[in-house]
Amino acid sequence: MRGRRLLVVEDDYFWADELSQGLKRVGAVVLGPAASVDAAGAFLQSQPDTDGVILDINLRGERSYPIADLLLARGVPFIIMTGYDMEALPAGYAAVPRLEKPVALDAVVQAVERLLTPG
Repeated sequence: MRGRRLLVVEDDYFWADELSQGLKRVGAVVLGPAASVDAAGAFLQSQPDTDGVILDINLRGERSYPIADLLLARGVPFIIMTGYDMEALPAGYAAVPRLEKPVALDAVVQAVERLLTPG
């Protein structure tokens, strides 16, 4: 994970901070956190070399599907973090790794390592 550029898209300030600090401890460069679809979109526009994204689906009542669609179109790997069941998400995201909230920081770090490890 050392030097990998990760965007955290999460609207809960404390969880976003915990995620960011945990990722930094394992050597990642953390972008954000972004707490809205607009903020996440701005980060992705200004940081086109993002290696991966941790994406909360519900951002203060707004669904982050436009960001998920952008990531899929660009081929940027991402993890969905949500309290929703997989069945509640659009079928187009079935192949995207999903972590169900609440989730431990170690589980997120391990999922990101798997996401970014080739083959």
